[in-house]
Amino acid sequence: MQLLTSHISPLLDDIVASIPAILPEATLIATFVLSIFTGLFFDRVWRHATLCVTLLGIALAGYFVLSQLGAAPSDRLFMGMAAADRFSIVPRILIDVSCLLFVLFVHWNPQFRAHKKKTADLYTVLLALLVGLHFMTMTSHWLMLYLTIEMVSVGSYIMVGYLSHGRFRTEAAMKYVLFGATCSAIMLYGLSLLYGLTGNLDFASAQHIAGLTETQPWVAALAIVLVFVGLGFKLSFVPFHFWVPDVYQGAPTPITAFLSTAPKIAAVALLARLIQAWPRELGDFAHTMHDTLLVATIATLLFGNLAALRQQNIKRLMAYSSIGHTGFLMMAALAYSGQNHHVLLYYLAVYSVMNMGVFMLVDYVETRTGALSVQDYAGLGKRFPLAWICFVILLVSLTGIPPTAGFVGKLLVFSAVFDQWIHSGQLSLLLALIAGALTTVISLFFYFKVPLYAFLRKAERTVELRHAPQGPLWVAVLLTALIFLLGVFPQLLTGWV
Repeated sequence: MQLLTSHISPLLDDIVASIPAILPEATLIATFVLSIFTGLFFDRVWRHATLCVTLLGIALAGYFVLSQLGAAPSDRLFMGMAAADRFSIVPRILIDVSCLLFVLFVHWNPQFRAHKKKTADLYTVLLALLVGLHFMTMTSHWLMLYLTIEMVSVGSYIMVGYLSHGRFRTEAAMKYVLFGATCSAIMLYGLSLLYGLTGNLDFASAQHIAGLTETQPWVAALAIVLVFVGLGFKLSFVPFHFWVPDVYQGAPTPITAFLSTAPKIAAVALLARLIQAWPRELGDFAHTMHDTLLVATIATLLFGNLAALRQQNIKRLMAYSSIGHTGFLMMAALAYSGQNHHVLLYYLAVYSVMNMGVFMLVDYVETRTGALSVQDYAGLGKRFPLAWICFVILLVSLTGIPPTAGFVGKLLVFSAVFDQWIHSGQLSLLLALIAGALTTVISLFFYFKVPLYAFLRKAERTVELRHAPQGPLWVAVLLTALIFLLGVFPQLLTGWV
């Protein structure tokens, strides 16, 4: 009994000492509980009660994350399972901002407002999912990684199927669940192998690294690859991208916007932590894994952009575009180091703003006109000049053309990878640079197809305009202005991150 007590006491002390560092996450948990009660009791009196509680809780959590900028970093929370360090701050802020925009997006969306389920339950699911996203950016432990991915995945399944009133949407939700469950099972098996090989699940610890080093290389590589199945599912890089086109097309547009931003931010931050943890000790094994990730990066860049060329449905086109940008995010993560973390964080921020802005405009045009494909956009440019000017600027930024922030982001990524190639001489890095430059040119053809139809093609049918909330349009205008501002003055963001 005394032996047990001697072990429990330090553990409890460590847990109590860790709680102040997770004040943002504790705020989200409290908001989650409060949203359940407001959804059950107060929404009947005032239908915006849960909305206001959700917005306030996320904003408060973001404020507490910002307050950690001036505090000493906490590198070992909960027995080393998480770290509230400098690198976790910016991704969490980006995730919180994306979620705030998502909540407003849902509030303005006519489909959600008219649906019998309303939105209170969706906000509650979002808050639980957001806790998982926060911890995903902070974790340095395989078990915490698995738990956070599962939290995010289950919440995402519910979101995609929330408005599953049609056959196509139901099919998309089922594909997402089945593919996600399979990836989760494979990942769990990989984690069991890692624990058996090392006796430790802290992927940055000396014991874990020593265990991998002493193991047969092919056995260690197999275990890591199985674990990366789960991470690849969240990042949607090749060959774990199969769910993306159907889910993005079948899910309501606000859900698609969310899936393309917040979970990807957390997954990329986690990937950067893994890459940063391994090369210090693992030698040849780390180089092998690095090259394997570079091969996946090149395949993701090429497949995403080439497949987008054939797409006519705008959400499906943006799905393959998202896969292509995942390749750039992986390039930024592979180039990540303590000295150039601003490259990854800048690109993450710009990518989130661009994607959210585009999907808000897609939803606005769809609500006003019912347009779902690129051909349906014919002649609409002159009918919605403000929306389409913003649309074109955001597409120019996604392509990577100056003077937009997308150009600066790609330039920073290319520069960081080029510097790494100069110092290491790795052929795979040079191939990644060539693939990135080639796919940037390819993306011109499918991005510019959208304004081509909107401004230079005549509509074949008369479009009857419908009423739509103006909120998404004005938010998209602000996001477009931000993209242009950060393209002209990138130091406003790079200096901060």
